[in-house]
Amino acid sequence: MSTTPGIADPDRFERRAVHEEQMEGLLRLQKAAQQMSPILDLDELIDTIVTDVARSFGCLEASVFLLDEAAQELVMASVCGCTQHSRGSRKKIGSGTVGHAAATGKMHYAPDVRVDPWYIACEPSTLSEVSIPLHVEGRLVGVFSTAHYRLDAFPPAQLQLLRALSKQIAVAIHNARRFQQEREERQRMSREAAEAQVIQQALLPRMSPLIPGYSVSGLTIPMGEVGGDWYDYIPLDDGSWALVLADVSGKGMAAALLMSATRGMLRSLADTCKSPAAVLNRLNRLMVEDFPSGKFVTLIYAVLDPAQRTLKFASAGHLPPLLMDEAGTRFLQTESGMPLGLTLGEYSDSEIPLGEGARLLLYSDGITEAAGADREEYGLERLRQYMAQGDASTETILAEVRNHANGAGLQDDATVILVKGSRG
Repeated sequence: MSTTPGIADPDRFERRAVHEEQMEGLLRLQKAAQQMSPILDLDELIDTIVTDVARSFGCLEASVFLLDEAAQELVMASVCGCTQHSRGSRKKIGSGTVGHAAATGKMHYAPDVRVDPWYIACEPSTLSEVSIPLHVEGRLVGVFSTAHYRLDAFPPAQLQLLRALSKQIAVAIHNARRFQQEREERQRMSREAAEAQVIQQALLPRMSPLIPGYSVSGLTIPMGEVGGDWYDYIPLDDGSWALVLADVSGKGMAAALLMSATRGMLRSLADTCKSPAAVLNRLNRLMVEDFPSGKFVTLIYAVLDPAQRTLKFASAGHLPPLLMDEAGTRFLQTESGMPLGLTLGEYSDSEIPLGEGARLLLYSDGITEAAGADREEYGLERLRQYMAQGDASTETILAEVRNHANGAGLQDDATVILVKGSRG
């Protein structure tokens, strides 16, 4: 069909107007989606959605409802332009245009709310309304709803844009909810870890024991909030003192729980057994029966007798004690039994004199295996040389190990007990 030159083609202008309207809509959609994507705070995201949609599309009202799965209700998470309802208002699924969209899983458009069977009167000036369910991976997460003061204010092209935008809204809400849940879970775990740390610290000695002729000090630094290393001083009925240093396999909360269980069992046995080996024999039987498969503890248990000035000890797969006396600085190479909790076995006692000026160091593998960026471990020989140089303390030992790590940080719990025989 031809047109007379100079006479405008009305269909052409109408098509151009529709095209321009669609382009403007696409630009609004792109802008709205860009503003939504980086927002991970759920409340901020939903407030941004309803405000921008109401402003961009010239709507009287816009709102987002989220599904409360437990109650099977829709909860208003944010609203713009409504004077009748506020955040927190609830709708039953199936009630009103919003509830109907949720129940059917399909968009519900009311071009004239006055004759729509599902519409529940709200704003007096509302004449048209559209409610679009929000789905992610086939699951309903909420409903987006917007209203206008004009009749049939949402032509097909605009409804199509709103449906496309609703898909973006659903994904953004899903991501924000996951982020919020993960953040809450991290906060919960952090609180639990802090509580566990307080409890674990309470299980460690509050002060050094007062033992005639000796000074005893201990120190532990967990790699994380809680750890699997543990040390203890236990007064015995005959005036002796039991000294314990243990390293539970694994790290974190699981290791801390096993450490607590080991501590309780060992303390219950300390005064009922005649020797360190007897304590470990009975403790191992209990742990083989009760511990999860594959979990174990290396432990050294020593009894310091101040009257006899001797130290008797037994080892369950633990690193050898380091002794410094008139004969020099050396590791005590004694028979070491299997770590506790793996299999039944027998443990044996070793006894040494611990006179004036003698020093004995018990330590965990977090000391000897500490490594810097070059992955070179601190090692037994470096520990021996450091202790031979002078009057080291628990604090200086750990400082020396940290200095060796040179900023790499300790990769395991680090624990020491230092026993010194007093002079004069």
